[in-house]
Amino acid sequence: MSRVTNNFLLRALRFFVRRILLWFIATLLTLWCVGAIYYSNLPVAWMRTAGAVAFPLGTIILFILVRPRWRAWLVFLAAFAAIVVWFLLIPPSNDRDWRPDVAVLPYAEINGDTLTVHNIRNCDYRSETDYTVRHYDKTFDLTKLQSVDFFVVHWGSPMIAHTMLSFGFAGGDYLCFSIETRNQNGQGYSAIKGLFRQFEITYVVADERDLVRLRTNYRGEQVYLYRLKVNPDVARAVLLDYFKEVNRLKDHPEWYNAVSDNCTTSIHQHTYAYAKKVRWDWRILINGYVDELAYEVGTLDQSLPFAELKARSLINERAKDADKDPDFSTRIRKGLPGFPP
Repeated sequence: MSRVTNNFLLRALRFFVRRILLWFIATLLTLWCVGAIYYSNLPVAWMRTAGAVAFPLGTIILFILVRPRWRAWLVFLAAFAAIVVWFLLIPPSNDRDWRPDVAVLPYAEINGDTLTVHNIRNCDYRSETDYTVRHYDKTFDLTKLQSVDFFVVHWGSPMIAHTMLSFGFAGGDYLCFSIETRNQNGQGYSAIKGLFRQFEITYVVADERDLVRLRTNYRGEQVYLYRLKVNPDVARAVLLDYFKEVNRLKDHPEWYNAVSDNCTTSIHQHTYAYAKKVRWDWRILINGYVDELAYEVGTLDQSLPFAELKARSLINERAKDADKDPDFSTRIRKGLPGFPP
């Protein structure tokens, strides 16, 4: 085959690759715009549906009729930019018809070594959806902060999990954090909706008999508990960073994002300054494997192979046995690898 033929084929290949890449980008941007319009704050449902249908149809017509092609791209990108600006200007709110379990926001007062937490949740569950919401206030001595524990919760696909941190104090007190969507009454969770500003983010500060028992005893999810290797100074800094955000959200709500601002990425943001060994890793996003990442960087107990550590860290049966026992937190930890005897 001649050099001329080779050059022609190479140019043709580059041309088609560029075209395919451009159409792929256009398709992704169009799909995002469809979602942004369909899940927007337009007041009437038919307007959202009509807009979500009209945008891709208009895009197809635009690229068929408008020449030269660069003009079509210019109009398309201008429309995309307008939708992005409109989307980013949708304001979050703390004033909605909230589901009872997330209606009351926690906050904290910090005075030296004294931490007073208001509205710690401890719901009394009869089933996943039938419960009595209860809150209490409690004061903690920060000099008695001893441990940080990590919960990984699987409810379906092994690739995706919910994660929670729990801070332990001398005397057996634990303060558990779950970063979640703040749902309105009648509003169910959807990962797709979580990409399009359908939920505000909330930090549930709760008793472990609430957050853990809900998942093990009533939802039937698989819950794993690990002790993190963290010195008390780092634990204190991370805890205070959590409450800095908790207090801020009380007056300045923010949107939840299923990719960039969720339960695990938020933990990474709070701990990054103190966990230099943990750089960005795909398992922070595909967070069903985040405990494997923690093991690899030495944050979890190393006395067992990871597969055995994970198998022995499943606490569902312990939680079911402990149920409403006031000593719930101690019982779910007894005998777990990495925990003191």
